[in-house]
Amino acid sequence: MDNIQDIVDKLKTPSNIAIITHRNPDGDAIGSSLGLKLFLDQGPHKCDVILPSEFPKVFHYLPEIDGATVYDLEKDKTKQILKHADIIFCLDFNSLDRIDPLALDINESDAYKVMIDHHIDPEPFADWYMSDTESSSTCELIYRFIELLDDKNKSVSVDIATCLFTGILTDTGSFKYATNPEVYRIASELKKIGVDDYQINDNIFNSWTARQMSILGHSLRNRLQLMPDHHAGIISLTKADYQKYQIARGDTEGLVNYILMIKGMKVAAFIREMPHGEIRLSLRSKGEISVQDLARTHFSGGGHKNASGGSSTDSLEDTIAKFKEVLPAFL
Repeated sequence: MDNIQDIVDKLKTPSNIAIITHRNPDGDAIGSSLGLKLFLDQGPHKCDVILPSEFPKVFHYLPEIDGATVYDLEKDKTKQILKHADIIFCLDFNSLDRIDPLALDINESDAYKVMIDHHIDPEPFADWYMSDTESSSTCELIYRFIELLDDKNKSVSVDIATCLFTGILTDTGSFKYATNPEVYRIASELKKIGVDDYQINDNIFNSWTARQMSILGHSLRNRLQLMPDHHAGIISLTKADYQKYQIARGDTEGLVNYILMIKGMKVAAFIREMPHGEIRLSLRSKGEISVQDLARTHFSGGGHKNASGGSSTDSLEDTIAKFKEVLPAFL
């Protein structure tokens, strides 16, 4: 982490602040962005949250989410926000290709750039960094960042706590992986502030539609392949599946984790052919098996040791075959 006084001094001046996160934003991306905005809104700044693409409807309960600017829906407004920004916070991504096609706008901006992230190998495009791969989530880092600012004139409200707890909860899979002593301390602090952890859990995990249940049933019955010799399993969805079940953003969230519920399974892969043809992978593992290395080496991806993602330019069938071929070397 860079010298905290540098960013403290920057935030003493009233500024136009843009907060941007990665495409296909998840709970950590959205929660960290909104939590930071709500905190900085207590000062003399004008803050805008930019989401490169639309967010899953399950996160509609988050405060201020309707005020976020979605680039795919409001391109001109997004570019104006970045054009006039004095400070740009880049949250929950380590490289500009995660926000394509906004990477060019960030690179060309004269704004002071801040990266707060927990993924490996951060690109050197920012002016100030808070990067910690041992952190559970960017929301954990935002809470620690707020503590480091030590601004007596600002406090963490229940709304801020709700945003940050959401990201911690989703990125740890309800405290099942990527945990550390610090994240439990922070969760305790957020609970003391007044976060309703039961309601957040209910909002995220008990709001499925009948269509989502149908997608789950189809995936487990018709698209699950087990590799018992390697303690691994694959769920794959085709472009036709997306069309038949009208799968929308967020509908397949957590699907990959069902494989690890099967006794003996240590590696899970969710490989899908998106409606526009791109092949994406979500990988999960248990123990010392690093799907991060697998994703980075073979599928242009990365993430965390036990939870990573990637993509492929091959067909769905060839990507599945490649995964099966390269997996044994990482077990």
